[in-house]
Amino acid sequence: MATPTPPQAGGGLLDRLRGDERRQPYTARKITALTVNPGCERRAVLDAAGVDKQKLALRLGQPMPFGQSPLAITRQRAFDDQLKAYGYAELITLLRAELGVPVEEAAVADLNTVGENADLPPRAAETKNLLRAIAEDREYRLILDHPILTLDVAGTTAYLEPDAVSHRIGDQLHVVLVRSFAAVDGQANAGKVAEAAKQAAVYVLAIRQTLQASGLPIDLVSDRFLLVLPKDFTNRPYGRLVDLRQQLDAVQYQLDRLATVESRAAALSPEATLDLSHNAEGQPAASADQLLRTVEELPRLYGPRCLDMCELSRYCRDSAVNEHDPSHLGSGVRDSLPGLENTSTALAFARGERDDVAETQKEVVALLWTAAELRARRLGGGAS
Repeated sequence: MATPTPPQAGGGLLDRLRGDERRQPYTARKITALTVNPGCERRAVLDAAGVDKQKLALRLGQPMPFGQSPLAITRQRAFDDQLKAYGYAELITLLRAELGVPVEEAAVADLNTVGENADLPPRAAETKNLLRAIAEDREYRLILDHPILTLDVAGTTAYLEPDAVSHRIGDQLHVVLVRSFAAVDGQANAGKVAEAAKQAAVYVLAIRQTLQASGLPIDLVSDRFLLVLPKDFTNRPYGRLVDLRQQLDAVQYQLDRLATVESRAAALSPEATLDLSHNAEGQPAASADQLLRTVEELPRLYGPRCLDMCELSRYCRDSAVNEHDPSHLGSGVRDSLPGLENTSTALAFARGERDDVAETQKEVVALLWTAAELRARRLGGGAS
């Protein structure tokens, strides 16, 4: 359920960079995307400033279709509704099977609204109250349906919404994520499971931050989460526990790095702007050229995986291709060419068209010559 984030207090450098446009909220997906491509300063600054990357890509002439298809959204909603029917009966059955939950049924707290109020702050406040109650009472059996968690991200409050948090089981709470991709014979798409695990890690850190603020032990939250998927080619649910320890470390590392993102934005030129707003006459506050110059001041680290997780990826890809940046061929190629600024330089060395090898390039150029020689032998001709 997507509910707009409330306005954040402004005045900082990142807020001035965004201008009068409404801040885009941090989401679990945005935070986890930074763990996939942690070296991309461009994305880190854009997300920290709350810039609408999809709108920015459109202004730069490189719109990027993004988000789930209507069919996928419909399938997800149907599976969610089935799981939640009769007081989460099917989820409770899975909790018994996977977590050894006692036989007693659990009550369900519907946090989609609080007193018919769907705004995020009251839902977040009620979630905190219920988490504290569950933490303090071992017998308090309550499943939180679509709770709102808060997480401090570089001084900004992110509002996050997992599918559910289970009632206390022994000494721990478990985050529950519901996804519509299938588990066939107990096996699911590894990439999609990994993405779900990273998002679950964000939710676990958010709950731990809430408990810590209340003086409660953070180890109450399990470092495993329950992933619920359709079983085989049916809509029957299948559950499995997924370990989160590696993802928790990766996400926490990125959150720590984001604390310094404003200092990176401070290196931009004084006229830099990412203001996508329009004035009363409907004229844009910043021209496309101004936006372009600012984006180009932010170092990118493009890779093919960006196409799956960033609205600005098509623009970055085309820039990488035009500049012969090896990163557009993937991190394997990029990491194999240290010290060489582009693929044109690498090809020139491999073909023997250049011999001005710097000391820092000797090792990689020697490997290129060896590869070119092996290729020539294989083809029965000269290097090309």
